[in-house]
Amino acid sequence: MRDRETNVMIIFGTRPEAIKFASLIEQLKGAERYFRVKVCVTAQHMEMLDQVLKFFGISPDFDLRIMKPNQSLFSLTSDSLREIETVMKNDPSDLVFVQGDTTTAFIGALAGFYSRVKVAHLEAGLRSGSKLSPFPEEINRKLVGQIADYHFAPTPRARLNLNREGIKDNIWVVGNTVIDSLFLCLDILRHSDEQPYYEFFKKVDFSKKILLVTGHRRESFGKPFENICEALREIASLFRNVQIVYPVHLNPKVKDVVHGILGGTKNIHLMEPLAYNFLVWLMDKSYMVLTDSGGIQEEAPSLGKPVLVMREVTERIEGIESGTAELVGTDRNKIVKAVSSLLTDGSKYHQMSKAINPYGDGTTSKKIVEILSQVKILEGDR
Repeated sequence: MRDRETNVMIIFGTRPEAIKFASLIEQLKGAERYFRVKVCVTAQHMEMLDQVLKFFGISPDFDLRIMKPNQSLFSLTSDSLREIETVMKNDPSDLVFVQGDTTTAFIGALAGFYSRVKVAHLEAGLRSGSKLSPFPEEINRKLVGQIADYHFAPTPRARLNLNREGIKDNIWVVGNTVIDSLFLCLDILRHSDEQPYYEFFKKVDFSKKILLVTGHRRESFGKPFENICEALREIASLFRNVQIVYPVHLNPKVKDVVHGILGGTKNIHLMEPLAYNFLVWLMDKSYMVLTDSGGIQEEAPSLGKPVLVMREVTERIEGIESGTAELVGTDRNKIVKAVSSLLTDGSKYHQMSKAINPYGDGTTSKKIVEILSQVKILEGDR
């Protein structure tokens, strides 16, 4: 039995992290016999993060707001570490929880280590095998893996990746909390009036097949990203009966290229980044998804949507192997060919849309809380 509850500091900074922590925060707070939970956000993504916090009703105890215009990885790293140090000193924790592969995740884990408290890593063990893709996320994950005391891996392959790096203990394969949060969001949406969503997307013709696109990865900047946009323009020309909907990332290196190549194309709808609930609603209405996002590679299969991954490598190889996703890279011809195949080959579409999602069944957060409630975190636990 614990002599006292465990003080848990959850640290994140981006919208994807908030989404993946939402259901876990709810479960941890529901287990108040064991845990006292504090939430610290760096606001590595500001506006996009705030949307998710509001939707899931998460009120940060510490909001560091460290993001500045055109901030470099150097300043983001140093500013985050300095601010988190202050939080850790003023509100000591027994366990620091970080998620995934962001700079905030790496710095949060490092701050926990410097503070001599245990560190838990959500979504541990994903590896692309390429040091520079995704950049800097691949190295962030590996560094967090070496620091963390507890590793919550989404799949058996992720556990094997950790084993190969000499990490053998305190690894649990639990699925991914992104599916938990997706189901939570879907439940809210399906008990809500859809009219505001149709009104928001009023320029989109939902009688036609919807191709949802997200693309913003740093390693694709330049010619690879131009190739992606040119492929989308060609698809729009070849298939007038489809509607391509692209919520465009705010980064000027993304926004300027996308609007420069795709702006004004009749059946391509460019819009501002979507709030999480609007993105999930649109994904649910879509025919297929083209993305370089990690989370969407995991979410879309749970909705029965084939995923084309516009990256040269992916750390989520399980989706490729299970058939829920296809790796198409940033080659214009390959992207066009893959989309054309899914639009014209019903058997291929059926095969991908019906494949089993390898990333979980929506019970990951509950499993994690059950595990942590039995783990010796506090000194003196029996």
